[in-house]
Amino acid sequence: MGRYILKRVLQAIPLLLVISFIVFSLIHLAPYDAVDALTTPDMSPERVQMMRERFGLDRPFLVQYVYWLRGILQGDFGYSLISQQSIGAELAVRIPNTMKLVFPAYLTALVLSVVLGLVAGANKGKFLDRMIDGLCSVGIATPTFWFAMLLIYILGYKWHLFPIIGMHTVGQEGSFPDFIQHFIMPYLVLVVAFFPELTRYIRSATVEQLSEDYVMVQKSFGSSKRAVFANHISRNVLVPIVTQVGLALPMLVTGAIITESIFSWPGVGPYLMTATKSMDYPIIMAIMLLSAVLVILGNLLSDILYTIVDPRIRKEGWQ
Repeated sequence: MGRYILKRVLQAIPLLLVISFIVFSLIHLAPYDAVDALTTPDMSPERVQMMRERFGLDRPFLVQYVYWLRGILQGDFGYSLISQQSIGAELAVRIPNTMKLVFPAYLTALVLSVVLGLVAGANKGKFLDRMIDGLCSVGIATPTFWFAMLLIYILGYKWHLFPIIGMHTVGQEGSFPDFIQHFIMPYLVLVVAFFPELTRYIRSATVEQLSEDYVMVQKSFGSSKRAVFANHISRNVLVPIVTQVGLALPMLVTGAIITESIFSWPGVGPYLMTATKSMDYPIIMAIMLLSAVLVILGNLLSDILYTIVDPRIRKEGWQ
């Protein structure tokens, strides 16, 4: 296991370097930068040039990239060009806030999807299957921002059941009941955003397993449909579920940008949106690179979980 993980990590290093170069290049090709956002019409060209020298924007492209990459490797994400705050310190606060929201929502959506997907697959073409498919269609067709605004209007503004914005009420930062009140509406929005596609994915995997030969063999030996599902199909469906768990890792950081921005949740979403509006490229590059790293780690996590749920993959992958 250790050798396999080390091999995958070593394979990921060149890919991360390529991704970091692409990220830096895309930001560098943008028509404007943060200095353009900070300048005013009455600034002299000399002062604008001094600002560019201060932020290192007057250096050649490759020199800027090397300095930026060296800082990243040392754990230094740099500083915001607008606020001059440490990006690493900001992310250290905002990433846990995002995870507090996204992780429970995704876990709930995953459990709900497994149940609904298995039920829909077991009743393919029947009323339950059509009802669940219709529910998923509505969920997929519903824009996240629209559903969020609907909850804000009904539950927050009209009925006054929950606070509309923020993660805490001012002065009650340590209160768990206050946190839950702020948590419920964005949590519901994310659950509705996550579960429809997951449900359809698991339903498809279930239907595929039902067509396998071992199901016919088990039925010929007198096994009931419930027993076949409990002992065989549900276990085999774990493999595609593992894929989704691995792919969900980046979502723990960047999976709620719209929802967090609408509810003013102090996570990564509003931080990235503000940086994009102000062309604060060090923040944008740091978050994009972090997302790429999480994608690679998610794939590695999926491969490791594969070896746990399917011994055949373990024997082939470690050879």
